[in-house]
Amino acid sequence: MVKVEGLHKYFGPLEVIKGVDLEIREGEVIVVFGKSGSGKSTMLRCINFLEEPTDGTIQIGDMKLSGGHRNRRKREQIRQLRIQAGMVFQDFNLFPNMTALENVMEGPVTVKKIPRDQAERTGRETLQKVGLAEKAEQHPARLSGGQKQRVAIARALAMEPKVMLFDEPTSALDPELIGEVLQVMKDLAQSGMTMIVVTHEMGFAREVADRMVFFNDGVILEQGPPADLIGNPQFEQTRKFLSAVLEGTN
Repeated sequence: MVKVEGLHKYFGPLEVIKGVDLEIREGEVIVVFGKSGSGKSTMLRCINFLEEPTDGTIQIGDMKLSGGHRNRRKREQIRQLRIQAGMVFQDFNLFPNMTALENVMEGPVTVKKIPRDQAERTGRETLQKVGLAEKAEQHPARLSGGQKQRVAIARALAMEPKVMLFDEPTSALDPELIGEVLQVMKDLAQSGMTMIVVTHEMGFAREVADRMVFFNDGVILEQGPPADLIGNPQFEQTRKFLSAVLEGTN
């Protein structure tokens, strides 16, 4: 479903992603973790071209794009690729002047040119899926952090993506609100959605992930099933990071 080949990303002279290769099968849930600044969120943003890869290729489904120079044709290809890759950010990024329903409808109406009445039906159904049907007419200011994030998930789902990308979706939430967002993500995984999740929520990784990927200094240092990676990491950097994260959750 997703294939990353030879991905490099520079910010000026600083190389943040150093030749990453990664494949994700349809229906697979991947948890990407690593310390701050390791490049994991940058990789996620390169997958849907929110950051332009300096070099390498990104493939989602049968669409394949190379990093580098953008022209008009490539901008349209990026738009098509983004439709297939729903993105959920840590800070929600909802439109404050729109209701929850209007936020969810915006992409289908403006990007996919779906009629408003059809987009509204789909929007209400999608809000129902994330447990927020009764909040459809509320503006973000009237919602809790967990509710805002669930609206953000519904907004991404309304575009009917092939893969969902989550960039630390619970890191901006109060502890008591994290569970409601993780439950929606678990339900999504069980429905067969292909997911790439940047998170330090090890309980979620143990329960839901098919594979964990440890990022360190711009490269994938190791990857494998959660039982292997959490139970028997092969590298000292992974052991130290997991020890710190797991100690912090006890």
